[in-house]
Amino acid sequence: MELKVKALSPRIGTDIPAPFYASEGAAAMDLHACVDQAVVIPAGQRRVIPTGIAIALPSADYVALVFARSGLGIKHGVAPANCVGVIDSDYRGEIMVGLQNSGDTDYTIQPADRIAQLMITPVVQAKIRLVDELDDTARGAGGFGSTGK
Repeated sequence: MELKVKALSPRIGTDIPAPFYASEGAAAMDLHACVDQAVVIPAGQRRVIPTGIAIALPSADYVALVFARSGLGIKHGVAPANCVGVIDSDYRGEIMVGLQNSGDTDYTIQPADRIAQLMITPVVQAKIRLVDELDDTARGAGGFGSTGK
């Protein structure tokens, strides 16, 4: 599968890296902040950070998902505000990452910082059928915590 990436800023590929897989086994590629100056995300607040790129997925058979970088989330409480960003196959605009700081202190994003991960994965579009009953299972309608701790 080929992913077309368009640099929307002349800085992409020079002082701001284009997305790339950091290792042979990496499932996602890092997205970098395409900002001219530092952006402070105050504790408890959100900011939208541009990446300077747009992508073209080859078909509706794929979606791009924006996930947190584990280090930012665990160490600093900085993660995507919408948990997981969904980039549909027909979107051609700039990838923007809404970051939320759930930490106790302000966090500063510097130009070119790695801010999120981008994963490309297959999509199955389900055919919807409304029914009166669902198949029975051992779990049934058991909700949160119904299968144990």
